[in-house]
Amino acid sequence: MRGKAALVVGLVAGYVLGARAGRERYEQIKAQAEKVWEQPVVQGQVEKVKAFGVSALKSVPGVVWKGAKSVTGAAAQSGTAQERAERAAKAAKQSASEVADVVEDSVDDAKQAEKTATTRARAAKSGSTSSGS
Repeated sequence: MRGKAALVVGLVAGYVLGARAGRERYEQIKAQAEKVWEQPVVQGQVEKVKAFGVSALKSVPGVVWKGAKSVTGAAAQSGTAQERAERAAKAAKQSASEVADVVEDSVDDAKQAEKTATTRARAAKSGSTSSGS
């Protein structure tokens, strides 16, 4: 209940402050944001992040599929029900570990890409600030 009340208070405060600032100020802020968004440096980083996201996510389904086949194969082998269940559980644990490793690698790569993008954005900003002075 407390969270809902805080949300309502936040929405009301935002509305009141936004109404006081007026449409003209909103248009100024929007124009500045669009100007920044359209800069070649920003768009270059956007494209890199899109490409990274696509390449990082491509490896996850393959690992999941391989794990599913491994678990199914272990469960389908001959033996008692308990033996098949134990083999399937072992294969599932191994598969889960492999998926976790791939996801962790993707997260690490994303963090590194973020650091690189942040560094480049700061360099571009300081370059535009010093050239604008």
